[in-house]
Amino acid sequence: MLKLSAIIPTYNEEVNIEAAIQSVSFADEVIIIDSFSTDKTLEIAQKHGVRILQRTFDNFSNQKNYAIERASHKWVVLLDADERIGDDLKNEIQEVIAQEPKASAYWIYRRNFLLGREIKYSGWQNDKVIRLIEREYCKYNGKLVHEEIVTAKKTAYLKTKLDHYTYKDFDSFINKKNKIAQLQAEILAAKNKKVTPYLLLAKPAYRFVNHYLFRRGFLDGFPGFFISSLYAYTIFTRYIKLWLINKGHK
Repeated sequence: MLKLSAIIPTYNEEVNIEAAIQSVSFADEVIIIDSFSTDKTLEIAQKHGVRILQRTFDNFSNQKNYAIERASHKWVVLLDADERIGDDLKNEIQEVIAQEPKASAYWIYRRNFLLGREIKYSGWQNDKVIRLIEREYCKYNGKLVHEEIVTAKKTAYLKTKLDHYTYKDFDSFINKKNKIAQLQAEILAAKNKKVTPYLLLAKPAYRFVNHYLFRRGFLDGFPGFFISSLYAYTIFTRYIKLWLINKGHK
């Protein structure tokens, strides 16, 4: 069987890191790429004998590419700290790399959980990510946010879903959304985009309606309302931050 490296990006993930490491314990090498956590993330990780890399965070693409380039093995599985690989997915990954793989990058659908329940609608029903890659032929595309793996080789799909537990606590959830909004605002500022009443008011309102009604978030109960509200909040915050950048503030 070909050997496998696992990569987990972290920043203050003391709540998640142990379970994440255990989730990829079948890999031949586990790498933590850490953005100088200030909690017990690294202390917990060190107990599991993983390989720790540290790098000042600039964007998600560069952070993950840095770790991919330093992985020891041909195949890499990428896992966010709030994701878990169950036994069925582990077995499928092992079967793929035990044979002659038919692709260099594999999409995996995600089963998302929020506030204690599985989210089946709200725009998350077809959520998928590339998480298993052949290191030589794959890298992230350089986007500051919503980064994606790019490859000139063939891609394929795994059958088993990846479990994604998106909610750690309210403050961390908001901080994550604020970080995304800041990066998106910086991208728009670099393109000399200006804030308009449509962008500041109408676009967030439409995003809420889109996720709550058109993407059937109401069928997910309160979590669906929460998700739709957070999408609207992120859009609104993005343009507030853009306005501040354009005014010379950070």
